[in-house]
Amino acid sequence: MLFRNHPRRALVAGLFASLAVFAALVPVHLRAQDDDAPAKPEKHGRKYKAPPDTSHIEVTVIKDFNKKPIDGAHVVFHPVKDGVDEGNLEVKTHPDGKVTIDVIPTGSAVRIQVIADGFATFADDYIISEASRQITVAMIKPRAQVSTYVDNSGKPSQLSPGIQEPIRRKKATPPAGSSTTPSTSTTPTTPAAPSNSGTPPQP
Repeated sequence: MLFRNHPRRALVAGLFASLAVFAALVPVHLRAQDDDAPAKPEKHGRKYKAPPDTSHIEVTVIKDFNKKPIDGAHVVFHPVKDGVDEGNLEVKTHPDGKVTIDVIPTGSAVRIQVIADGFATFADDYIISEASRQITVAMIKPRAQVSTYVDNSGKPSQLSPGIQEPIRRKKATPPAGSSTTPSTSTTPTTPAAPSNSGTPPQP
């Protein structure tokens, strides 16, 4: 009996030994983790890059002749950062004539364009290097064009704002009281004089 049970004991001992070797070879992340120990987050993707700092820009649009605010004026922002065009942003002014934005990166070169009905279009370039910037735009009436022959600098435009209609010639109308019917002569007609032929006239 002792000799018969000995192979079974050796088989059981070999089985336990193989399980111990297998457990040693299993990777650490596949083993059962302790519930009390916090799991470490896995890192995926690229390294996080913080967005650039932006500046607070406030634009006030007023009338040049009476300094009153203009409601509904179109303010277009065109920023350029490190030679890269950042696109356009258009905002309408409020009744107080102001618009504010906080999305333009600090250090950008910004072209600001203002369009309002009845006023000449305004455009100028600004360097936004500070965290907050306030800009006041005084809109003027449209000016006359300057040509090679006539210097109209500073003179107001003679054309009204908006779409210009072509100038058409009007048809000439006769003065009041004149008749448009052809005139008829009332002078009596005289008979034609006889010709100086050799035949005497018939009685």
